[in-house]
Amino acid sequence: MSRLASGLWVQAYLMRLQIETIPAYVLAHGDDTAGAILVKLNPLDGTARLFQRVMAMDGSRPWDVLADGPENEVDAAIARQRKSDPDLWVIEVESRAGRHMLDEPGLD
Repeated sequence: MSRLASGLWVQAYLMRLQIETIPAYVLAHGDDTAGAILVKLNPLDGTARLFQRVMAMDGSRPWDVLADGPENEVDAAIARQRKSDPDLWVIEVESRAGRHMLDEPGLD
């Protein structure tokens, strides 16, 4: 089964968040075709959580937490990832309630 191009997935994700009135921003525009995607959840309280897609043994691609803690530490983790992968997408989602919608149907 072919995967959706990264740029198209990001557009769909941003639209889905917009429909739910959850602010989101592209912090880094990666490769439109095959760039990996990181999603930073910012609850606006000085902390953050960083999600990345992983390949599970069954072939599924769930979201996993790459970093979690003070926002400056999560930002440092993003900087390290971007240094090793310039094609990386970074999306920041701002939600005091912690909503990111990555676990919703249609975003897998």
